[in-house]
Amino acid sequence: MKISGKHSYLALSAVLAAFMFGAGSMSSAYASSSNTSILGGTTTDNTSAGNENGGGLPQIQQQGNVSFVSGGVGQDESNALQQAQNQWPLSLRFTGPGADFLSEVKVKINDAHGAEILNATADGPYMLVRLLPGRYTVHAAYKGHDQSRVITIPAKGNAKSVFRWTIQ
Repeated sequence: MKISGKHSYLALSAVLAAFMFGAGSMSSAYASSSNTSILGGTTTDNTSAGNENGGGLPQIQQQGNVSFVSGGVGQDESNALQQAQNQWPLSLRFTGPGADFLSEVKVKINDAHGAEILNATADGPYMLVRLLPGRYTVHAAYKGHDQSRVITIPAKGNAKSVFRWTIQ
């Protein structure tokens, strides 16, 4: 049976609508999970090698409704994260004495009501976070030394914050 003209357009529209409905319901179910998931590449390889995001960007991870990526230990990852930071609502950087880059920084983000929406460990000096516009408190801890910042994510544009520790 051959479909042409107006009927082919309607058939294509019906198929696309069915696909979008299925994908939308899957994504909302997926987003409601409280576990951290990894998007792109494989879940056993969270380096930029084998990552479907390409360009040296580390794996994008998901925790509830929040997507984030962290890293920047190698030059390729560092460059990719710096180039991508303007496409993410929140960009965080972690440095130590003499502007040394840090990793293994514990990051918690609370929304304006105090609910924790992200609890993760940065794999390098950069962390990019996809948040809805609003006011958040970012807590960062390195070797037992905590810092907090109140950050507002604008409706357009992004927010950036640098956390610096003077300890070794």
